[in-house]
Amino acid sequence: MSFTFKNFPADRDDLRSDVLAGLAACPKSIPPKYFYDEAGCRLFESICAQPEYVLTRTEGALLRARLGDIAAAIGAVDCIVEPGAGECAKVRLLLQALHPSHLVVLDIAGGPLAAAAESLSRDHPGLAVTALGMDFIRDLDAAAPHLPEGRRLIYYPGSSIGNFAPDAAATLLTRFRRLAGTAGQLLIGFDLKKDPLQLHAAYNDAAGVTAAFNLNLLERLNRELDADFDTSRFRHYAFYNPTAGRIEMHLASLAAQDVSVAGQRFHFALGETLHTENSYKFRRDEFSAIATNAGWPLKAEWELDGFAVQLYGNVD
Repeated sequence: MSFTFKNFPADRDDLRSDVLAGLAACPKSIPPKYFYDEAGCRLFESICAQPEYVLTRTEGALLRARLGDIAAAIGAVDCIVEPGAGECAKVRLLLQALHPSHLVVLDIAGGPLAAAAESLSRDHPGLAVTALGMDFIRDLDAAAPHLPEGRRLIYYPGSSIGNFAPDAAATLLTRFRRLAGTAGQLLIGFDLKKDPLQLHAAYNDAAGVTAAFNLNLLERLNRELDADFDTSRFRHYAFYNPTAGRIEMHLASLAAQDVSVAGQRFHFALGETLHTENSYKFRRDEFSAIATNAGWPLKAEWELDGFAVQLYGNVD
């Protein structure tokens, strides 16, 4: 077994500065990457298991059904790189089909990533596994020295690209292109536009897990930034904005109130919201236009029940 873990711990000042700037803005917002403390990671995995949240199961079914075609389209690869790998569950199918010599996984939650990656490496004793605990959105270039030479496949599943506005998504895809190298490829999954009621239900599950995930962000600020949010005075609020083509997640203030965060006071008016996440949905042609403009030529695509997987890279 070959397993390496390197942690690039997020600077506490990054969290502080990002949160203070977001709370001072109008409208108020906080980057969704701060959802993922230890409790947030557990809650997100539970979200993926909720009956209303079909995205994860549909993507898995698509990969299982078309794995042979996907592997044939990709061809030989030496290294799979997965940003935002989480519990390293989704990449396992690709490992079985592609048999790379190296796997490099990145995630902002370094501790959970290390545990998952080490477990995966035990299941694949011939695979060199490197886990990088990092905020890859900020520090992606720091991953480059840890990648082996050879043909690289960037794997970005789960519609995570939907958390970025189109311009920001294009910027991230451009950075992926540099990381992959001239012979590199990108395999990416994204949610398609569909019935707004289905999308609404996915982010408002009956068990309240998504609500708990959203409110946990305030609990994290209480723990790490000496904040005094009373979570009973905020409500999870998520809806589909068809004009923008995105789900929006907010925390709505149920009263006029003042909150202290890192020694600074912020006022919330009754009904004012803290915007915590966007999740963009796409048509396949909309997304391929974004990726093409970022330097990725489309090679192949697959679709199942409102979810798409596309493969990008130079045609051999």
